[in-house]
Amino acid sequence: MGPSGCGKSTLLRLIAGLIPLTEGGISVNGLEVTEPRQDVALMFQRPTLLPWRTALQNALLPPKIGKRLDGAAERQAYELLDLVGLSGFEHTYPRHLSGGMQQRVALARLLMVGVDVLLLDEPFAAVDQLTRERLNLELLRVHERMSATALLVTHNIQEAILLADRVIVMTPRPGRIADVIDVPFERPRAQEMVAEREFQELVLRAYSGLQVPLTDEADTRQAGVHGA
Repeated sequence: MGPSGCGKSTLLRLIAGLIPLTEGGISVNGLEVTEPRQDVALMFQRPTLLPWRTALQNALLPPKIGKRLDGAAERQAYELLDLVGLSGFEHTYPRHLSGGMQQRVALARLLMVGVDVLLLDEPFAAVDQLTRERLNLELLRVHERMSATALLVTHNIQEAILLADRVIVMTPRPGRIADVIDVPFERPRAQEMVAEREFQELVLRAYSGLQVPLTDEADTRQAGVHGA
């Protein structure tokens, strides 16, 4: 996590092999990243669904493109849409789905790729706060069912600490690593955790690492600090 322009999205694209390194090196599963990889998938801020395809058809795009579209792939797509809470909406077109539901379809499509590493670039930034909180809980539930490693980019401190096992805090541009926070909370996690003192102490620590001073009560509320 870090402020805009510090290099978070660039890092995800580097890990995905979409842009070349200027120096240093990146490896995934012990293999150096030199080009786009089949074991890494990237999810962007917008769902980018094809409007002429239903939720099920959008979820089936990875096996269709990979020429692996068969009965087993279709059953998997139904299972994943159910996993992300879209059972009953399989044959609905994107224009009839809310923003949050469209992101769920995009998440199901991402999981259809069957990769080892999921790269999530602020996937819920475009939805309202209540929907975002619900989607965060969905993501926690999905991640508990999957074996993949997830790397999430976010501006939201509470979101980072609620979801992650480790939070890398970056400074403003040029981005540098300011802190590495190992999150001690056991899983499964719940939204109610954000009110706990230990959680709020981690929020304050992360905010400090961003090198953005807390100047008044309004700033404290914006950081998500309540009763710390």
